[in-house]
Amino acid sequence: MMRSTGTYINSSTLGEVVQAFVPHPLPPRSPDLAAESLAALNHAAELALARLSGVSGLVPSVDWLLYSAIRKEALLTSQIEGTQATLTDLFDNEAGFAVSNTDDVEEVTNYLGAFRLVQENLRDPGGLPISVRLLCDAHRLLLNGARGTGKQPGELRRSQNWIGGTRPGNAAFVPPPPEQVAALLADLERFIHEPAAQGQNLPPLVKIALAHVQFETIHPFLDGNGRIGRLLIAALLEHWGLLPEPLMYVSGYLKQHQSEYYRRLSCVRTDGDWEGWVAFFLEGVEAAATQAERGIVAIASLVAADRRRLLANPKAGPASYRLFEMLPMMPRFTIERVRQSLDTTFPTANAAVKVLESLGIVTEITGQKTNRSFSYQRYIELLAL
Repeated sequence: MMRSTGTYINSSTLGEVVQAFVPHPLPPRSPDLAAESLAALNHAAELALARLSGVSGLVPSVDWLLYSAIRKEALLTSQIEGTQATLTDLFDNEAGFAVSNTDDVEEVTNYLGAFRLVQENLRDPGGLPISVRLLCDAHRLLLNGARGTGKQPGELRRSQNWIGGTRPGNAAFVPPPPEQVAALLADLERFIHEPAAQGQNLPPLVKIALAHVQFETIHPFLDGNGRIGRLLIAALLEHWGLLPEPLMYVSGYLKQHQSEYYRRLSCVRTDGDWEGWVAFFLEGVEAAATQAERGIVAIASLVAADRRRLLANPKAGPASYRLFEMLPMMPRFTIERVRQSLDTTFPTANAAVKVLESLGIVTEITGQKTNRSFSYQRYIELLAL
């Protein structure tokens, strides 16, 4: 099915005249989106999200799950852009250990800050709704630091950009000219907040799929568009009540199928194949939610088994119990960090760590006699799957 999804207009940059693509407002028209062909996929994705919401009740604290899920999303969305940081790098950085690729870790940490900012606004009755302003605020945090300098953090671009190719003339895609960006984003904001999408009563997941492509096509920033566009997915899942907590990292699926992801985005622009993209996205949501659900079950089982062993140990006491409950949100640590977290003495902290070490729950990772560091290794390995 061929439909036009935008128009090409001449734009110039670096002394070259290029054909910039200006997308039509959402939802797709001429013909309308064939939503009925997507009904089964949408139902399967919604069911997977409902199951994921239910399984979070398996653990004593949903904070554990959020701690790891949000970090995985931050990591994977950054890896799509070529960042090399790992989950262990992130935990080491939080534990105060030295990490080699500090710039990469900083990028992931910035994404975490941007994610939190958006979530706090959406949950605060006085906060900003999903809007251009909120996305600009998130962008400012995302590009805060070494690599963002000169990329206009928090500001819509004022120059023509392009994607792929060595120069504008051989680019794979040229987004709309800068003077059109604000109006196009205002249209997108309208689409998100209208009760029914201009006469089309589309399911929320389908609307999220459409909004993501539209944002990527507008490409409103000089850098960080992919990450902000994927952050928009997470924000809309919350906005439309599809997932009460951000337990799913859809970027994992998009990274795994990265070339297909980019191909589908491109086919919307070139062939008007919105249905192909939405089907891919819905399959991705179902797969990501199912994987997150399996991960929660595995982590809940590990933590419950380790807790049982600890409670059965005659040497265990209040300090080791309290330390154990902190491990899912402090999977790498030093004795000093335990002392601060438990607000206790060094010998008490040391003894608590020793109990967990003797049970094989945590392992020492430096091989030193002093300044030792510890890891809840099997937990980290499960998260990294």
